[in-house]
Amino acid sequence: MKYLLLATCLTAFLATPAAANKVFVSNEKGNTVTVLDSDTWEVLTEFPAGNRPRGITVSPDGKLLYVCASDDDTVRVFDTETYQELYTLPSGPDPELFILHPSGNPLYIANEDDNLVTVVDTASHTVLAEVPVGVEPEGMGISPNAQFVVNTSETTNMAHFIDTSDYQIKHNILVDQRPRYAQYSDDGSTLYVTSEIGGTVSVIDIAEDGTPNLSHKITFEVPGVLPEWLQPVGAKITADAKTLFVALGPANRVAVIDAETNEVEDYIITGQRVWQLAFTPDQKYLITTNGNSNDVTIIDVDSKKAIKSVQVGQQPWGVVVTPD
Repeated sequence: MKYLLLATCLTAFLATPAAANKVFVSNEKGNTVTVLDSDTWEVLTEFPAGNRPRGITVSPDGKLLYVCASDDDTVRVFDTETYQELYTLPSGPDPELFILHPSGNPLYIANEDDNLVTVVDTASHTVLAEVPVGVEPEGMGISPNAQFVVNTSETTNMAHFIDTSDYQIKHNILVDQRPRYAQYSDDGSTLYVTSEIGGTVSVIDIAEDGTPNLSHKITFEVPGVLPEWLQPVGAKITADAKTLFVALGPANRVAVIDAETNEVEDYIITGQRVWQLAFTPDQKYLITTNGNSNDVTIIDVDSKKAIKSVQVGQQPWGVVVTPD
């Protein structure tokens, strides 16, 4: 009987499904964050997040939510369980996008109005450095080994590689017009920079010492869609570095790209003005924010098909999922 009871308990334990992750969506015009359940895709709640919330991320332990409240000139920090605002972080003017160090400290923030990247200590809530970059800094990425932070400047049309040890720019790579987002592959060997007006994704090879080299540009063509509507913005690459997904803005599509050949395989139809992307931790699903239809699209990564649309707040912009 003892062994039977033990076996029954073990079976029950193994059969218990993993807890759902929370999906946080920043609503730029609604001034809120919507919270979804990643199992049911139901809306759990919506809470105030300051004026014009855009960039959004979570701490490595999943306990803190960071939101760029762009029109408040600050970063607001919330508890991911209670949704209560805990404190703010200095950000410089008009914070739009940011990236956390893999350790959770510091936070690197793009300040579009002042042409700066502000480095903030998330523990002491103080500014560590202000790094002058190109005109209208926007996208922020960080290498997996945290050697370099990359900022993209929309008007200068460059990707700036900032050394995290001394906050000096060590490399500049010219890309196409209005670079929006910078995404490293998990192994750090490749950086992808999307250019909204240029309509391309720059593929930048990264040497072992971190030196970048522009090797290829990915272009897009969709029958029936005007070329000027093909505006690459958010991008995410799978952990196995095989598939790159790129949000194409007013084209209302996510491009599916073979990351080994840089060839576009397909286009997934989404809501209107698809902007940013986020994987669930297991990379089973990809969530898109669709600003003009006020919804998110859930994409099954294996089948590369959109499976569900969920209404959120007014003009969803950014999205992040809590880690396991």
